[in-house]
Amino acid sequence: MDRPLVALVLAGGTGTRLYPASRSHRPKQFLSLVGDDSLLSQTVARADFADHVFVSTRPDFADDVADHAPDAEVITEPVAKDTGPALVYATHRIREEVGDCVVLVLPSDHTVSGEFQAVAETGTRVASETGALVTFGVDPSRPDTGYGYIEPGASRDLAGETYFDLAAFHEKPDAETAGEYVDAGYYWNAGIFAWTPDALLSAARDSPLELLVDALDAGDEAEGFEAVPEVSIDYAVMERAEDAAVVPAGFDWDDLGSWDALERVLDADDAGNVALGESLTVDAADNVVVADGARVSLVGVSDLAVVAWDDRVLVVPKAEAQRVREVVSILKENGSF
Repeated sequence: MDRPLVALVLAGGTGTRLYPASRSHRPKQFLSLVGDDSLLSQTVARADFADHVFVSTRPDFADDVADHAPDAEVITEPVAKDTGPALVYATHRIREEVGDCVVLVLPSDHTVSGEFQAVAETGTRVASETGALVTFGVDPSRPDTGYGYIEPGASRDLAGETYFDLAAFHEKPDAETAGEYVDAGYYWNAGIFAWTPDALLSAARDSPLELLVDALDAGDEAEGFEAVPEVSIDYAVMERAEDAAVVPAGFDWDDLGSWDALERVLDADDAGNVALGESLTVDAADNVVVADGARVSLVGVSDLAVVAWDDRVLVVPKAEAQRVREVVSILKENGSF
């Protein structure tokens, strides 16, 4: 590939479903939940084969990025408006600083193992040589209602590597529909992308982000962000793109989006409990226990996520772990998140 490869790490979210570890002043990408290094540090290390690494974040977090990614260049979003504006802005900035290149977009809150570099290089090669907007699809290990799905279209070949046209995105389904998607061979939407700046910005001109692209070209980023809605890159651009592709991600992947995810990435005891920090369980099974400083004891309970962090405690059934965001909504309203 002739173009330089730029890794763009998204680190502007807060991770509301990982409250109380994740707070307004301490987003989840700065936490060390799996291993000694933070999720952000692990993501940047995973991209060490790139020619350049940029981290996109919001103003509140910009000063802290250097503690986790000292060699990365930081792009600060003027306003936090979801991944659509953030990625258009960051890609425009990268084109200004690097020139003609391929951008590999990596969320900062995933766990990945296996042949990540080989898959990433396939995807960036497809983006570079075809001009398509590329997304990476993870082969589902189970029907999961917490992920969006990607429907692959016609099979393509590039230098012996197989990829697919992107037929459609599907929003997070109910349990029955998730099973149907898995049976049909759909992929999980991992939120990992590859594109050339020209390809993304051209597609964004035919999207709700058109006014942002125009404003960035005119050098008025503040006006551009004010003019566009808070919208994801999937909805704003990828779902509308005429030329989009999906590359199968042949690596182990998990999105640490909620506390129940820890049981998929941490070792369990004989009763199925997983723990991060000090804990004691008696006649307790299949729980997730997270303790930062406190020692948590569970007796006679099962299928719970119990989290003690700072001066706050969360208890929620694992099956309802997604509902932690409801707690956060209330805390945000009264200014205590």
